[in-house]
Amino acid sequence: MRLRILLIAVMLLVCAPALADDGGAGDRDITVYGSGVSAPDTVLISRILDAPEQWVGETVRVEGTAVATCAHRGCWLNISSDREGEVIRMKVKDGEIVFPMEIIGDHVVVEGVFKSNKLDLETSRKICSYEAQKEGEDFDPESMTECMTLYEIAGTGAVATAAVSE
Repeated sequence: MRLRILLIAVMLLVCAPALADDGGAGDRDITVYGSGVSAPDTVLISRILDAPEQWVGETVRVEGTAVATCAHRGCWLNISSDREGEVIRMKVKDGEIVFPMEIIGDHVVVEGVFKSNKLDLETSRKICSYEAQKEGEDFDPESMTECMTLYEIAGTGAVATAAVSE
């Protein structure tokens, strides 16, 4: 009995500082979406985008800043890469998880299965034409002769951390 009490006391002394230090989480709002995140290891977005075909079908956990979300249904979330100028999209089934516009700027950790979506030539041209128009650039659809492949994470959950406004 005495040994048991001593072990509990030692565990409390060792663990108490770690339990007391929340790493600043007390100053932040944390929101869990869907089933949250359970994969133990985070993969760099740049690593996935360097060799996307190697990751297709794999469950991945990535993190970054939420830079855009679907304004209509909240069904997708773009996350910034660790490499400037890159993003990866997490797509969820409509209504299953809804990402609010307020998530933009939050640090997010997301999880899901990495997917490859090969588009037909007509759809590829429409997307490039839309993007060019949005940027005010010219685009000749006939100049495109190869289909695009879009990569995304079929999301199962996410955790967003935002600083509390004072």
